Amino acid sequence: MPIATSPADDASAAGSVLPRIEQREQDGRSWTVASGRWTTLAMSSRTAWQALEKDLAGAPPADDRAWDLRPIEQLDHIGAQLLWEHWRHNWPATLEMSPQHKAVLDQVAQYTVGTPEEPPPTLAERVRHFSHTGARALEVMRDFVGLVGQLALDVGTLLRAPHRAPWRDFSGHLYQFGATALHITALVGLLIGVVLAYLISQQLRQYGAEAFVVNILGLSLIRELGPVLAAVLIAGRSGSAITAQIGVMRVTEELDAMRVMGIPHGFRLVMPRVLALAIAMPLISLWTSMAALAGGMLAADAALDISPAYFLSALPRAVPIVNLWLALAKSAVFGILIALIGCYFGMKVKPNTESLGRGTTSSVVTSITAVILVDALFAVLFKGVGFRA
Repeated sequence: MPIATSPADDASAAGSVLPRIEQREQDGRSWTVASGRWTTLAMSSRTAWQALEKDLAGAPPADDRAWDLRPIEQLDHIGAQLLWEHWRHNWPATLEMSPQHKAVLDQVAQYTVGTPEEPPPTLAERVRHFSHTGARALEVMRDFVGLVGQLALDVGTLLRAPHRAPWRDFSGHLYQFGATALHITALVGLLIGVVLAYLISQQLRQYGAEAFVVNILGLSLIRELGPVLAAVLIAGRSGSAITAQIGVMRVTEELDAMRVMGIPHGFRLVMPRVLALAIAMPLISLWTSMAALAGGMLAADAALDISPAYFLSALPRAVPIVNLWLALAKSAVFGILIALIGCYFGMKVKPNTESLGRGTTSSVVTSITAVILVDALFAVLFKGVGFRA
């Protein structure tokens, strides 16, 4: 007849086999005593492992205290590895254990090695890595250069036969990219001008140089912030629209139909958009700079008591006219880049909606990055132009 056991007895029996670590004082020495079953099965539960991990964290290193492993009932290689790692791959100064446990620990100590350092990549590995990533970069560069070359040929065709040009598409894109973007660029420019004027006024007031707010606002907004801000807005607004429009044509197979009918993609799709943005971008940049200057003028009047009449009269003297021509030229380059990048990613869209969304995102990110890089290049090339001696 089986003997019934209580839940308390079962818990006590289960607790006796769990791996444990205790601290004892014996014969004037401090001992760390390990007991229980140091096996994979005994440490498999989360509760047992967390309790053992807490005991090991509180136990001193091997060289500070003597260790007694004789109360351990069972020890496998996992438990021995755990002890060896806690001892930092060194034997304790004093160690008491049974012969069978010593055999397991000796084997673990013999075959345990440290984690090797990762060697630097070899030349073959570098070449293999470049073959996977560099070829893709070279392919993108090749296709983009081909797109630019085709645009140059299409512009030559336009000059030779202007009656064949898609003027209706060009006027539609010019209205879509330029006229419909005036309200958002004016609002953002106005707010940027107000913020800049208030921030600058806080610093200039400390030195009694309130009049120089015209110089700082005029030069920064006309030369740098106006064109860059307008380009970033157009890249997010019109650049994504260009990619989406051409990408949808790819999904609906309209591009294949145009190829079958002999209608060139570059002449009918790329060139009108590039020319429209090249013309609209300088005008939008000038409009954004004017709105930002208006916001800065109002903020300067409210914060520094600088009248709009003085602001308008001091602006031509503070900012040479060459800065305006530089900003317009820079904006035209921004427009060409945004249109080309949008058309490139639109042409690369695969006939599925996932590729369309990925291409639109890549177009916006690449356009904004290209605008910032080209603006930095302009700043370096024309660093001595537009400043009064």
